Amino acid sequence: MSNVANNQERLLQILIAPQITEKATRIADKHQQIAFKVRTDATKPEIKAAVELAFKVEVLAVTVANVEGKEKRAGRIMGRRKDWKKAYVSLKPGQEINFAAGE
Repeated sequence: MSNVANNQERLLQILIAPQITEKATRIADKHQQIAFKVRTDATKPEIKAAVELAFKVEVLAVTVANVEGKEKRAGRIMGRRKDWKKAYVSLKPGQEINFAAGE
């Protein structure tokens, strides 16, 4: 029983934020996919389960992209942003996630 509770807690921590960009909006309109920023250790089945749990929709497929952090410079000091993971979630036909509904 506690394993199931721990698993649900883990699934709720997988999704960090939706990616609301011009590219993500274009992909959502054209291919019915939603982009999410997810934890770097998340797997495709975990991402699928997390989206289904959080938004009560059916997921068709998940595509994952590892994004490397950019190197940044402040004067002579070089720095680097963290690497992160992006997930493109394809929903089954007739399914929809509306982020503006809460406003």
